[in-house]
Amino acid sequence: MATESQLRSLHLVETDWLAEQIAQGNPNLRIVELRGYVKTQTTPEGVQTATYTGAPEEYAQAHIPGAIYLDWTTDIVDENDPVSAQVAPPEKLARLFGEKGIGDENLIVVYDSHPASQFATRLWWVMRYYGNTQVRVLNGGWKKWTAEERATTAEMPRYPKATFTPRTQSALRKTASEVLQEIGNPAISLIDARDEGQYTGKIRRGNFGGHIPGARHLPREAFFTSENTFHPETILRELVAEAQLTPEKEVLAYCNGGVAATSVLFTLSMLGYTRLSNYDGSWNEWGMREDLPRETV
Repeated sequence: MATESQLRSLHLVETDWLAEQIAQGNPNLRIVELRGYVKTQTTPEGVQTATYTGAPEEYAQAHIPGAIYLDWTTDIVDENDPVSAQVAPPEKLARLFGEKGIGDENLIVVYDSHPASQFATRLWWVMRYYGNTQVRVLNGGWKKWTAEERATTAEMPRYPKATFTPRTQSALRKTASEVLQEIGNPAISLIDARDEGQYTGKIRRGNFGGHIPGARHLPREAFFTSENTFHPETILRELVAEAQLTPEKEVLAYCNGGVAATSVLFTLSMLGYTRLSNYDGSWNEWGMREDLPRETV
């Protein structure tokens, strides 16, 4: 069984390590940037709207040397799905990754500029969902890299075409009907990764506010320092224990679009949890449907 430090290294890489790999010219390495934003507006009545955007112009100005840019709002989503931000179908990702030079044999290091690395962890989950475990997240992301005044470039890399073979791991992704069936199941820990206002219903995004009945609140920001880095394992385990999560139970996480939830799932995976699933539709779907139950606080 892997030790805590081994589990962490199978999920996270540090800036020192990445800088060394770049300097050595590791031909197997593929660095992927997913800088982007969720821009929100909230009325005095608590009704919130959100706009999903990428940040290709920021990437074009400066990025980590060798990094490929992917837009989290278009490249890795199913643009034909009526629910926004849903995972892209396998054929789309096989084509996209292949054209970008991201193949089955590559070690992929992902970063963004989000305080909770949620776009980087989203790609980690997408890759895991399609059967690829050779993916790591850069601890601290763009903020830490630039704070340390490490090398950046505006040069766009070019890699030879590669073969990416999706192998769908269906247990990692839940549908609304599957979540509905699990409400009240003592073998399932249902986790809401959104902010407190949305969880309680004081902030409403969609037709309805509140949370899925029985869900516990564990916001993804809890796992991170003010420097956008993950807390040490001891603190992470304390937070997970406070949320009454145990490895014996399956953890089913959700948020608004199945993105913030992946910060929670990534953290739990790093702590050795293996029974993890993401309700991809999340509140973008649940909060629009009249036929699904909700709770408020």
